[in-house]
Amino acid sequence: MRHFGLPCCHLHYNSKLQLTDSVKEITAAVTMSSFHSCARSLARLQRPRRLQHPWRLQNTSSNTFSTSSVLAGNRAIVYNSNGDPARVLSAFSFPELPPPHPNTVNIRVLLAPINPADINVIEGVYPAKPEPDVSLSQTKDHPLFVGGNEGLGKVMDVGEGVVSLRKDDWVVMTKAQSGTWSSAKNVASSDVLKVHNQGLSEAQAATITVNPPTAYNMLHDFAQLVEGDWIVQNGANSAVGQAVIQIAAAKGYKTINFVRNRDDVELLKKHLELLGATHVVTYDELSDKSLRTKVKTWTGGKDIRLGLNCVSGKMTTLMARLLGNNAHLVSYGAMSKEPLSLPTSLFIFKNLTCHGFWQSRWYSDKTLEQRQELLEQLTALMRDGKLRGPEHEVLTIGGMESDVSASEKIRDLVARLGQGMYGKKVLLRIEETA
Repeated sequence: MRHFGLPCCHLHYNSKLQLTDSVKEITAAVTMSSFHSCARSLARLQRPRRLQHPWRLQNTSSNTFSTSSVLAGNRAIVYNSNGDPARVLSAFSFPELPPPHPNTVNIRVLLAPINPADINVIEGVYPAKPEPDVSLSQTKDHPLFVGGNEGLGKVMDVGEGVVSLRKDDWVVMTKAQSGTWSSAKNVASSDVLKVHNQGLSEAQAATITVNPPTAYNMLHDFAQLVEGDWIVQNGANSAVGQAVIQIAAAKGYKTINFVRNRDDVELLKKHLELLGATHVVTYDELSDKSLRTKVKTWTGGKDIRLGLNCVSGKMTTLMARLLGNNAHLVSYGAMSKEPLSLPTSLFIFKNLTCHGFWQSRWYSDKTLEQRQELLEQLTALMRDGKLRGPEHEVLTIGGMESDVSASEKIRDLVARLGQGMYGKKVLLRIEETA
C-alpha cells in the first residue's frame, strides 16, 4: 500500500471518533486521487486491538522517517540524500503491499547483505545511481531511496501474466540497485531469478548474485583456461577472491594469491589453502625480487595466463610482471584508491591484454536465460560443496522495534563496518512490523 503523499502531516485516530468522522477528517487532508489508496488503511482502523496506537508521517525534510506500528506492516532502510551512511540512513515503516500489478510479484525479503558497493552508493561515489522508490516517496521534492543491491526473497503473491513463478518460490535480484534492505517489495518478474532451494542455505542464496558470479565470469570470459593452468590474484581474502579460489580449485586451475600482511596472516593463509589456494603470498613477499624465481619453480616455467585485480596501485604493477605471454589482466576494483600503472613492455613484448569487469554490466547485457544458466552453475557448485557461502552474521531488525531504535541500530552497524570492525559479511533480516 502506498503512503498518502503528504509532505508534512500528523494523522491521529481516536477510538472515540465514529468511523464517518475519521473519513471526513482524512479526506480533508488528502486528495481524492489518493483517497482510494487509503481504503485498506481505513479498514484496518476498524480493528479494535489497534485503535490505541497513533500513526504519524513525520516531516521528510529531515533524515528521520518514522511511522508507528499501527498501519504499517513493513519496514525499509532508506535515505533521501547521499552522505555518510551512519548519518543519512533511517528505518521507515510502511503499510502492507497491495496486490501485484501484471508481470510483477510481491516478495518477502528473507536476507539482504551489506556489500561495500552498497555503502559507496549511499555515499554517492558509485557509478550506478539508484532510482527513488516511488511507492515510498511522499513528495517529488523528498524522494526516498532504499538501500541494498542483493538479497533473497520469497514470493508471496503473483501478478497476472507471470507464469515462471509461484507462491513460496525463492528468488534473487538481478536488477542493479534493487533496494533489498526491506521486509517486502514489489518487483518485475523479469528482474528476479528463481532459485531451487534444495541443498542451499538462505545465506548462500542471498549472496549468490554479486561475488560468486563475478569470480565465475572472470575465470571463464577472458582466458581459455584448461586444467592445470595458473592464475594470480590480489585481494585474495575478499569475498570475490575466496570464490575465485574455490571455483578455480573445482575446475582444476592453480592459484597464487596475494594478501596484506597482518598479525594473524598465517591463520589466513591456512584458511585460504583449505578453500583450495595453491599458494598464498603477502604483498611484502611480492615486493621481494626473489619471488619471481619462486613462482617459476612453482609453475614449472609454465606461463601464467590470467591475473585478477581488485587493488590496483604498485602491488598490481608487480603482480602483472608475473604474467606470461598472451595473458589477460582483469580489473574489477581499486581498493588501494591508486591508479593502475603498467609497463609498456608488457604490452609490446608479452602481448598483455587488459580488461575491466563489472557484474552489473554483465547482467544488463545478458538474456534472462543466460542469467538463469549462470545461477544454475553456481548453485550446482554450492550443492556439491565446492563453493561455500561467506562467513557471515545476521543482524535482525525486529518487528517490535520502533523506527527510532531500528535507525540507531543500522547507523551503528554501518559506522562499525566503516571502521573495519567486522571480519564477516553482515546480512540484514528485516522483520515485518507488529
